[in-house]
Amino acid sequence: MRSLNLHLKVLTGLLASLGLGITLYQILVLGIPLREDETDDLWNIDTRIEFVATGKGPVKVQMYVPPLNQNFASLNESFISNSYGVSVSRNEGNRRVTWSARRARGQQTLYYRLTMTRRYHGSSEPLSPASGPVFREAVPLRGVEKAAAEALVQPARQHSADVETLISEVIRLTSNTADENVRLLLNGDTSTSNRVNIIETLLSLAHVPIERVFTLRLASGQPQQVPELWIRSFNGRNWLYFNPLSGEQGLPADRLVWWHGDHPLLGIEGGKEASVRFTLNNSEINAIRLAQLTDQNSNARFFEYSLYGLPLETQQTYQIMIMIPVGVLLILILRNVIGIQTLGTFTPVLIAMAFRETRLLSGILLFSLITAMGLSLRSYLEHLKLQMLPRLSVVLTFVVILIAAISLLSHKLGLESGLSVSLFPMVILTMTIERLSVTWEERGGSQAFRIALGTLFSGSLAYLLMNIPPLVYFIFTFPGTLLVMVSLMLALGRYRGYRLTELLRFKALVKE
Repeated sequence: MRSLNLHLKVLTGLLASLGLGITLYQILVLGIPLREDETDDLWNIDTRIEFVATGKGPVKVQMYVPPLNQNFASLNESFISNSYGVSVSRNEGNRRVTWSARRARGQQTLYYRLTMTRRYHGSSEPLSPASGPVFREAVPLRGVEKAAAEALVQPARQHSADVETLISEVIRLTSNTADENVRLLLNGDTSTSNRVNIIETLLSLAHVPIERVFTLRLASGQPQQVPELWIRSFNGRNWLYFNPLSGEQGLPADRLVWWHGDHPLLGIEGGKEASVRFTLNNSEINAIRLAQLTDQNSNARFFEYSLYGLPLETQQTYQIMIMIPVGVLLILILRNVIGIQTLGTFTPVLIAMAFRETRLLSGILLFSLITAMGLSLRSYLEHLKLQMLPRLSVVLTFVVILIAAISLLSHKLGLESGLSVSLFPMVILTMTIERLSVTWEERGGSQAFRIALGTLFSGSLAYLLMNIPPLVYFIFTFPGTLLVMVSLMLALGRYRGYRLTELLRFKALVKE
């Protein structure tokens, strides 16, 4: 007996752990949304390149595009052009698209479009390679420029403890345009690119290398942008990102790195007067639909092997079937823990499924009417001393006639709810009538009425529970929860304690 209890506990714990593990993997690793109505941001970035082709030879346009190894998932990437060949290459962590044409003349327009989302990036690649330069030679300076640079670097070194704090201190010092040394080095040019040049020069005196990073800000209300210049440096373990104007450290979550390095965004051969314009807009998309779209572009292909991989019509059927264990677990709790008497376990669940079409109030009324009239017929047949099989056959035929009559009468009266009574399981109604009549004979009318009421009450609760949309979505999307329910059923299977209704029955005895 002890080994059996141990076996049951191990099996229960194993099933519960497996079900919870599968569900948590879907939620935490795959990022499957917990709610059906959950939405996520979808970003569309349109890049428009315009230039004038000289017509004196081949045209080649090169532009950096995002490396797609950041915390974003690409849903669609398209290169739109007319009579241009397109190729994409990788170089030093950057991606670059090349449009080429043998001949072109006049005004030309090229497009690059990227649709992406943050939620399901699913990328194992880091934002940047986990390696970079950690030393660089000092920029040669002379005269007053050298004196001004050293006057700025010396206090920055004193007030810093590592590469991170040194860069922050240098940015802070160069932001003070009231300082004579800063004004001398800027030489009247306060642009961001010139400030970065000064920061790079100062840091080179400390042999700290930096790299330029160009980003776009993902924000609604700013449809058109130009790439914003940031800097980064490798500290031997990670890349450190800094805003060269404010000194803000760490790349914000709404930043998309477009390219890095000293090269310009656009390079063109055989053309002139080139310009690039970025247009951003975002929209919301249903999270589960987004997960399916993203899954089609990933290697996991989780949805292909889930219930969402079934045809839509089959999915609707399984959304009903997969909720049956939920109703069964509820009936098990009502019977074994609370003590409500019903006609078996599955009869209330089948009645609850019939309520899906008749709706609750109409279903209760129709069920009560058919059962009451069936019991009257069963009582009359009892006087004829028929055997069980002929008796059940007569009751079943009567139930069919009664259902047809109710449907016809409802149609004539314009009551559409009565038409759905045909969806009641006729065999279940017949067996319900038969079992209630047997209970009436053996245990009295009050007990039969109590069991019928308990069955109807349990079926109604099961209907309400099985038709909660968030719960239907959760069970259908995370079927691992069914294993957790099985573990609960196994645990309840060995419950031998008092039921709540029995505590009320024996309350007077406890007082004595």
